[in-house]
Amino acid sequence: MVTSGSPSIPALDLANQAAIDAVFHLYDPPLWLVTARAGKDRGGCIATSVTRASIVPDLPRILIAIAQQHYTWQLIESSDEFVLHLLAADDLAAVARFGLLSGHTHNKLAGLKLGKTPRGAPRYEQAVAWLGCRVETRQTIGDRSVYLAAITDGGVLRQAPLLTVSRLVQDAQPEQIAEIKRLYVRDQHIDRAAILLWRRDRAR
Repeated sequence: MVTSGSPSIPALDLANQAAIDAVFHLYDPPLWLVTARAGKDRGGCIATSVTRASIVPDLPRILIAIAQQHYTWQLIESSDEFVLHLLAADDLAAVARFGLLSGHTHNKLAGLKLGKTPRGAPRYEQAVAWLGCRVETRQTIGDRSVYLAAITDGGVLRQAPLLTVSRLVQDAQPEQIAEIKRLYVRDQHIDRAAILLWRRDRAR
């Protein structure tokens, strides 16, 4: 039996998949660097699923979705805090470090000159801007955890064009693009299995 609010979702045919993909390509999201700290452990990853969630000046909030296979997800789960950074358009090195390496096997922050937020979280000083965030609530959606977070502090560090998905595709080296595509396909398989399992569990 399907539970209320969890209808059976049919598989999409190729035509519908292509049409939906075309919608997502109509806009160009910025790449966000997410850093977090839990005790002595630190890490970071690249995210695009970030949305402003409040227009109230004294109650700023953000929504972010983080894949659960990321080491950074573990740090956020443990600490309930994270830092968001907007990257400069020419900072492809940050994508190579934080997007192509795994925090399970690499210390991504090693060797970097880092600042700290007022709450002690690692701040990437080469960013254009940053936001300190504290989780207010979370929702597991299978492959990801969606966090609603209060923005506790932040600021603009410098003026520069921002790194977006299309800018990355335009400027990255061919071998970097190939690795990004390989990891993207890998993550699609991981996420697909997690989403289907989550849907099955909700339908019981």
